[in-house]
Amino acid sequence: MNKQKRMLILQKFQANNPYPTTELVYNTNFELLISVLLSAQSTDIRVNKVTAQLYAVANTPTKMLKIGVEDIKQYIKIIGLYNKKAENIIKTCKILIDKYNGKVPENIAALQSLPGVGRKTAHVILNTAFNWPIIAVDTHIFRICNRTKFAPGRNVRKVEDKLMRVVLKKFKLNFHNWFVMHGRYTCTAYKPHCNACIIKDLCEFKEKNNAK
Repeated sequence: MNKQKRMLILQKFQANNPYPTTELVYNTNFELLISVLLSAQSTDIRVNKVTAQLYAVANTPTKMLKIGVEDIKQYIKIIGLYNKKAENIIKTCKILIDKYNGKVPENIAALQSLPGVGRKTAHVILNTAFNWPIIAVDTHIFRICNRTKFAPGRNVRKVEDKLMRVVLKKFKLNFHNWFVMHGRYTCTAYKPHCNACIIKDLCEFKEKNNAK
């Protein structure tokens, strides 16, 4: 895909949704971190359901430690991998208190040192909480970038590196949310809704005319 097409695609997303936001419900950077940790192999709807109750009783590292891992498990048990996630939450809270005065660090290496936080999660936090012009590549973005030929790559890191090169800085802040929402509701994994797609005329997906 050439530079002009990419620009037109991003301009369409911007015009359609100038201020995209995550569907995760949170009030603080700490809540965002925990919600993103819980969202792995789960849906934002399910995460929001459990965190509405969890954050009502524990919305800081100190409060999380106070209720303990077993209580956290009870709150999040409808979430996939809840046992491991509860343990990671407790470990993360201890590190935040011991090393960062209870605050979520604005540093990619520090974030990735937290249990359960990988490169994608760290990028989401930096982008969403601290407004870094950085792109987190999840399964939706990886799929769309390869399917549309916007930024094809053999793996997530290849796609991320290419996006960081070809996406102008002014679009990087909102890129993740635009493409995630597009992947969830339009350019879905098995039956993309091409007829409802705002970038259908620019997409280079060869099978789009046969898609739903």
